Amino acid sequence: MTLPSTVPSQLRILAALLAMPEDDALDLLRDMRPQAPWLGPSLPELERIPLEHWQAEHTRLFISAYPRIPCPPYESAYRQGVMGGIFADELADLYRRAGLQALDVPADYLGTMLECAAYLKETGRDDLLRELIEEHLGRWVPRFARDLVDHAGLDFYRALGRQIGDLVPESPDRE
Repeated sequence: MTLPSTVPSQLRILAALLAMPEDDALDLLRDMRPQAPWLGPSLPELERIPLEHWQAEHTRLFISAYPRIPCPPYESAYRQGVMGGIFADELADLYRRAGLQALDVPADYLGTMLECAAYLKETGRDDLLRELIEEHLGRWVPRFARDLVDHAGLDFYRALGRQIGDLVPESPDRE
């Protein structure tokens, strides 16, 4: 199983879009648009709303919501129902074997995993990329992407969910 003809820069764009939007977020989206034309239709919506509204939607989807977070971008949350644990440990080991280390974020954070996939594609580490996809991304990201499309209140996040869903094929023996 491989990532469909995705180039590392596309993986990095998806990873960056999972981050909390900051003051320069709209400018960054405009800069990304040549490599990610799917962003274009979302820009007018984001230009009309205050940054605080966009940040609140990010927080609701990915960080904190009552009674539960709709789309936690962490493998352990999807596969174990809790943060941390075995999948974060397995990913930290995979990163170590690739000569990488997750700093300041859990190893099973989707943005970190996408950055790692970009690096593995660039360096031709097909063995580790296959492991990352088959043992990790393919087992939960399709469900995460569907949840993001279903729960997002902004077109931007629905489009992001569709892009992530198209990127990662579902493993046949997913959990």
